[in-house]
Amino acid sequence: MSRTYFSRILLQMAILPLLLCACGTPEVLLPRSAAVPAGVDFSGQWKMRPESRRGQPRINEAINRTDGVDNETVMREMMNRQRRGGSGETKGGLVGIFLKTGDALKISQTEHGIFISFDRSVTREYRFGENRPINIGQADAMRVSGWETNDYVIETLGEKGMKLTDRYSLSADRRLLTRQITLRSKQMEEVTIVQEFDRQQD
Repeated sequence: MSRTYFSRILLQMAILPLLLCACGTPEVLLPRSAAVPAGVDFSGQWKMRPESRRGQPRINEAINRTDGVDNETVMREMMNRQRRGGSGETKGGLVGIFLKTGDALKISQTEHGIFISFDRSVTREYRFGENRPINIGQADAMRVSGWETNDYVIETLGEKGMKLTDRYSLSADRRLLTRQITLRSKQMEEVTIVQEFDRQQD
């Protein structure tokens, strides 16, 4: 066999470990802007539109795909909560711990961050431009949040590769709030749910 042939074999053997290392590189969340866009304020009381409530089965399905979770327990908890007429907390894996939903949102926007209250029971604080590890119970994750043009985006990445992306945006007249939830499993399966909320009179 020719020297060129053996050279190619040696080159391929040298490149293979590099490719394997690259494939195993952990995902890193990119920082988001801390600069608040001029005139953008999400503060207010928001009520989910009735047609958006029909998206709950898709959220259930997305949670059911979450890796490392007792899916029967998660689904049973969500069904019990629906019968009680609530939304708030769901016990489970990354999605169950970090994803909060509600029919009514109260949002307070300050100079440095946003506070979102779901059905007056669970409140989450997000700091503009944050990029930090977070821990709730036994769940560890990385979180970045900040501005992308006029949208506020929150990304949460679990240790096992499950990723939750929350995107909030306002209509031009600031009467409609759109929340886009994207859930991604470690197998890179994605499910996106869109919820719409009408501004309520304060």
